[in-house]
Amino acid sequence: MTQTSSTIPGAAVRGVASGVFFMAFFGTLWAGIGIGGLQGWGGLWLPIVVVLVGITLLSGGISLLLASRRLSNQVSEADARRGRRMGIWFGIIFATEGVFIGVASGICSAINRFDLFFPIMALIVGVHFFPLAALFQVKTYYLVGVLLCLLAMITLLAVPESVKLGGQQITAQWVVLGFGAALILWGVGLGLWLLGKRLLALSEPTEAHMH
Repeated sequence: MTQTSSTIPGAAVRGVASGVFFMAFFGTLWAGIGIGGLQGWGGLWLPIVVVLVGITLLSGGISLLLASRRLSNQVSEADARRGRRMGIWFGIIFATEGVFIGVASGICSAINRFDLFFPIMALIVGVHFFPLAALFQVKTYYLVGVLLCLLAMITLLAVPESVKLGGQQITAQWVVLGFGAALILWGVGLGLWLLGKRLLALSEPTEAHMH
């Protein structure tokens, strides 16, 4: 009986864990925008649920990170160079997104139309997933980009800025954008978590019987 194992590098699982952290954090941030739009409607149960979802995804990312320690850290020089280039381009894409969001905030404030800011921010976030999809070769990111852009446009064109819910005024655009974006990002985070678990399962030694 022999032991065989796949050569899944620890760096691959750590990369997936980083994606889970990213989706957990920003999904929870968008959910916070949705909660803000409710203006206190619904009490404390919704914030509690949001925090629990964020913590659950965060713990999933941590579990992947810890499990990756038992995997090989050996990578070829070519893969190491590619990893460094990807890190640099990720930083550039992320920084560019931040600059555009900052500019959008300044313009919306200057023209006294801050109601436009969150839809525009969602559009910017959606667009930034397209270069990420190409960079990391993750096709799902293209879908995420399309969904976030559609969510932003539909909210901007079809959702009223505010409505009354149960006799209380709520900021409808914040609610739709916030919870819509949160569900999209959390869904991707869950998918990445499951992907990480599959990679770990593939890395486990398997027994091959010799006849």
